[in-house]
Formats: sequence, C-alpha cells, structure tokens
Amino acid sequence: MKLVIVESPAKAKTIEKYLGRDYKVKASVGHIRDLPKSNKNAIDVAGGFIPHYEISRGKEHVVQELTHASQSADEVILATDPDREGEAIAWHVAEILKLKKPKRIVFHEITKEAIKEALDHPRNIDTNLRRAQEARRVLDRLFGYDLSGLIWKKVRYGLSAGRVQSPALRILVEREREINAFIPQKFFVITGEFEQSLILTCVEEPTDATEVERILTIGRKGNWYVTEVKETETKRSPRAPFTTSTIQQTASSRLGFSPSRTMRVAQKLYEKGHITYMRTDSTNLATTAQEQILKTVSSEFGVNYSEPHIFKTKSKNAQEAHEAIRPTHIEKKRCGGTPEEEKLYQLIRERTLASQMKDAQVLKTKILANIKNSEIPDFSATGSRVIFPGWLLADPASRGEDIELPELKANDALKLKKLSAEEKETQPPPRYTEAGLVKELEKRGIGRPSTYASIIDTLEKRVYVVKDPPVGGRSLKPTDTGEVVSTFIEKNFGEYISDIFTAEMENELDEIARGEREYLKTLKDFYGPFSKEIKSKEKIEKLTTLGVGDKNIKCPTCNSGMLIKLGRNGRFLSCERYPECSGARKIDGQEMAAPKETGENCPECGIDEKGLPYEASAKWGGKLVEREGKFGNFIACSRYPKCKYVKKSEAEEEKKKTGVICPTCKKGQLTERRGRFGIFYSCSNYPNCKFAIKAKPTGQTCEKCNSLMMEGTKTIPERCSDKTCSNHNPHKNLVK
Repeated sequence: MKLVIVESPAKAKTIEKYLGRDYKVKASVGHIRDLPKSNKNAIDVAGGFIPHYEISRGKEHVVQELTHASQSADEVILATDPDREGEAIAWHVAEILKLKKPKRIVFHEITKEAIKEALDHPRNIDTNLRRAQEARRVLDRLFGYDLSGLIWKKVRYGLSAGRVQSPALRILVEREREINAFIPQKFFVITGEFEQSLILTCVEEPTDATEVERILTIGRKGNWYVTEVKETETKRSPRAPFTTSTIQQTASSRLGFSPSRTMRVAQKLYEKGHITYMRTDSTNLATTAQEQILKTVSSEFGVNYSEPHIFKTKSKNAQEAHEAIRPTHIEKKRCGGTPEEEKLYQLIRERTLASQMKDAQVLKTKILANIKNSEIPDFSATGSRVIFPGWLLADPASRGEDIELPELKANDALKLKKLSAEEKETQPPPRYTEAGLVKELEKRGIGRPSTYASIIDTLEKRVYVVKDPPVGGRSLKPTDTGEVVSTFIEKNFGEYISDIFTAEMENELDEIARGEREYLKTLKDFYGPFSKEIKSKEKIEKLTTLGVGDKNIKCPTCNSGMLIKLGRNGRFLSCERYPECSGARKIDGQEMAAPKETGENCPECGIDEKGLPYEASAKWGGKLVEREGKFGNFIACSRYPKCKYVKKSEAEEEKKKTGVICPTCKKGQLTERRGRFGIFYSCSNYPNCKFAIKAKPTGQTCEKCNSLMMEGTKTIPERCSDKTCSNHNPHKNLVK
C-alpha cells in the first residue's frame, strides 16, 4: 500500500475519492513541528542560525499516526501544498518519519487528472524552497522577539513588533497623521439645471464668494447655448483572473469579506476540488483550461464574445504557483456547501470567464455650455453608455451605471431652470480599508499575498487598529497604543520597517528560493547590525510620558499640570507630580470616575503582619474600592498595582464551580477560569493551590493512573488529565 500525506483532512478526503484501494491518504493537519515558544533555545545563532524544532503542542498523536502508517506502507508520497510553506511541511514530515528517499508531488488543483499527472512525475523535496521558508521563520522570530522585548521594557509590557506587521502599522499611522494634519479648504460647486433634462456643473470650483456671486448673476441673466459636444468611443479591456491579492481586494469591496475570511473560504473550495490553488501571484491560465473557458464563453454568451487573452504577471517573483485562481470545472455554475462558498465561487467564475472575452465598447459623451460673449467658466456634463457589453456580460458588477445625456449638438439653445451654488470643504485622504491596505502592501512589496490576511489579523488582535466605525465599518483606524508603538519603532528602528528594507528582504528570500542566495549570509547580514542596534537602545529612557497635556487642563486633585501617558485602554492625562499625586483625567479632559470605597479591608493586604489595622501600617493597608474598567465596574484593592487582588461576586464564583474537589489540596473546588489561551479549570484556593487542567473535569478518575478525567468535544474524546498517561492520547481507546 502507498501512503499519501497532505496537510488538511478535508484535502485528504477529496483526494481519497480519486485514488484506488492501493493508496491511503493521511493529513499532517498543518505543521507538525515549529520553533519552541520560548526564545531561549529556539535558534542557535552562534552555530549558524540553526533552528531547533520541536513537535507542535497537540500534534503528538498526529505524529504517532503518521509514523505507524508510514512503517506499514510500501511507499510514502508527500503531497503538501505547492508553495514554500507546503515544501517546509513536507520536509518536516520526512525528517520526523525518517524517510530516506520520499517522493514529493505537487498539483495546483485537486482533480483526478491533476493528481494522476503529479503521481506520474514525482520529484525530490526542493531544498531551496524549504530553506527560504526557514529563513523567513527565523528572521521573523529574531526580529519579533528582540524588538518586542525592548518594547516591553521601554513602552509597556505585552506589546509586540513584527518584521512585516510593523511596516503595515506604520503605513496606517502615517495616513492617520496626514488626516490629523489636514487643513480643510472651502470651495463652491456651481450647478445649473436646464429644461432639456440636463444638469451642468461649472468646470471650475471657485473659493471666493465674490466670484461665485458674479458667476451666478451672469448665469441667471444670460442666454445659454451648447458650445461643444464630444463623443468618443473607448474600450474597456477585461481584467486578469484572480491572484491572492486581487481576490482579497475584490471580495472585500463586493462581498464584505475580510482578507482572512476570503482565504478561509477559498481554502475550503480548493480542498473540495472546486478551484485551483488560492495562494498565487500568477495570472497565467493553463492551455487546456483556457480552451475550456473559451468554449464555455461561446456556449453561454455566444461565439462573438469569446477572445483569448494572455495577461502579464506584475510580480517579478511570481513562482509559488503556476496558475491564477480559477474554477477547476468552469462549466459548473454553482459550487460550495455554504452560502459564502457559493458567493466566492461565483465571483471567481465570473472573473475567469470575463478574462477570456472581448473588450467592452463604451461611448463617452461630454457636453460643454456657456453664455455668449460672457467671461464665466464653461459648464459641463459627462455621460456614458455601453454599446457592446463584451466581458461585462460575465461580470455585470463591473459595468457601473449608464448615464444617458440628451441628444444635443453645438449651438443648440438651452433654457435655464435653476442656477445654484453649494459650499463644500476639501476632505482629508481616507483611511485605508482592508482591501486598500492589501493593495498598498502589494504595491510597496511588503510581505507576500499569502501573509496579507495574517498581517491585518495580527494588527487587530493586538488592538493596534480598530474598524471605524466600530459597527459595520471597513476603515482601519490606529489606536493610541498602535500609534505609540509605531512612533517608538519609527524613531529608533526606522530603517528596519522602511519600505526599501522590507521589500529588499522579501527579494532576498525569493533569491534563496531560487537558489541564488545563501541562507547563512542572508541571516548574518541582517542580524549582525540589527542585534547591535537593539543593544544600543537598551540605555534609552523608558517611554512613560508621551508629551505635555493641554495647559488649560489641570489635575483634579492638586491643580498641577497634566502629562499625556499610555494606559491599557489608550492615552490619558496624569498629574505631573505622580506618584506624589495620583490625579488623572481622560484624554479629552473629563474627570475619571473616582474609586468608591466599599468599607471593606483587602483580604490580602488590609491587615499587616503584626495584626494592626490598615490605618496604622504604611506597608500594608489596602481597602476594597469599586473601579471603572474596560468591561464594566469591578471591586479591587486600592493599592493596585502593588496589590492585584480583585473580588469576585459570590454568585459568579458559585456558578463557575464544577463541584469536583481539587486532587491536590483536597479543599477547593475546580472552577472555570479564562486566561490568555482560553478557558481552563483551576482550584478555587488559588494562589495557595495552583492545580489546573485544560478541559472541564468529569468527576471520574483514570483507571490507569488515578488522575482526573476531562470532558471531550466533538473532535476530541474524553481523556486523562495527566499528559504522561497513555489515556491522555485522545485518539486511543480510553477507560471511562
């Protein structure tokens, strides 16, 4: 039997339909190895930037299954995705399974024909592609960990930076600065309505009210006539089939999909065999595919609409896939198991068909009018109508609205109904939308199309940017934290987040993939100067103050001046005498709600070690106060941050208790908690007892090791909480 290994279980399921009984298809479920989360032993820099990989958490059972399957197989075939990431996964699988001469196959669509063709032409693992992915991973780790560590020390704990994340944030912050610095200018739009069902607008937009009044006076008294009618036939050529970048942009503007959602849905369509591989810079179409597309165009729209087109790929490094994104079977009008899959498939199909159709012919008309012998600017109207739809038949959303103008000719008289002026202001440049940012990143050569979605996701998860407006908004607005982080990096590491540096680094990674550049040299050239730069900035002062507040706003406690500082919820005003005075205001000058005393002592520091009441002790003496937080009011110690006690309501605590007695202290109950990685269950006597497990306890114990058993999910059965116990493996038979 032959074993075929892919990344995705859904992909494995689709491929199994096309292979006979002689094949067994297994999935690695993405990467099975990665760098450890701790940076201490992740990369041996001195030894030549050697990464030390470890099996990813939760993938132990996958490795066991693949190992067992490979040992009983006559041949192992690695069929991971046709890009650097897929090549790296194939290499990791080969290393873990200790495969001596594994066969590597690639295909860009999951169809019976494509898989058979790939099986007939296996190759070795591409070392250059694999090394390029490894170089990117190591670079990102070195950059992110070193710079993030410095930001923790100099700005605030918990913040982060990234090699491509930070340049993307800089672009958004630079646009926000342009918006804030923008000074609007007033201007007037003068419009005339005529009885011939015609609306004309003054070609000039005067800024002087006197000039506006002059034009209105002359225009209302004079006799209007048509000075010129221009008719021009133009053509609109079809757009190229989708690439990763263009599908993210179009799905955002037409379907309202975020880039990450678009890629998720496209991944499902690919794995089900409906579209070709969705991570590509190429606009090429296979010859056989192009022939089939032309036939479909002829049958659906007519022979006179089909016309072959070859599009030039804009990216000079487009090599990770050989085709654009297209349906694998263009004759299928609907595909996908969900409404969002159907919508995206329809979008891909329309674009693919349109790319092989004739140009649209459009007639553009421009009418100019004025008053005879007057000294006012011309008035104009522009219209257009489609005289041959061409590719717009397949992609009607690109057509736009026909604007029909009345049939007029030069010297025709016009009768004025109304002439008016509207005062307006120039607008600042708009904020980037997700689609706009993707387009800008591609234009500047920052990142690669496969990384755009994750870049935007990271910025949103870190709360460096938010959607504006919050509900239904598409614009990306930097938060106070995002602006502070970007400003700090720009000031101290501007070279490393510049467009030139970031784009050149991407080019160097592409050169590694082509075998034109060495892995070690690339990393040395980067990390040598970068690490020195990090060390040189260790002595800079901590960024605790962002500037001086408005001089008219005073401290509500002592009437001193205020300083702008960064808190967890953004910028705020703090008394310049802090810590002697703890007075604070919101950034707009409004008073913050003062903590309300509850009359209770803090159970952790309210009475000192000698048993004295809190008033008699300087070291201790905490009171419980009610504070205003991001998620509502809560009760905590007045000595925060020295004491971090937070009171939980008894009803809330009781509701979260599971009724299972802690196996360590035998006193507390295991209680539901929420941490940075999600829900877990720990002892109610924390911090005195620190026992914790990942999933909800069942109350039963394991028959093998007597540890607590944990509840299962739809995909993971019930298992033992002890990782060293064989019953912890969720894919083994468990004793209940």
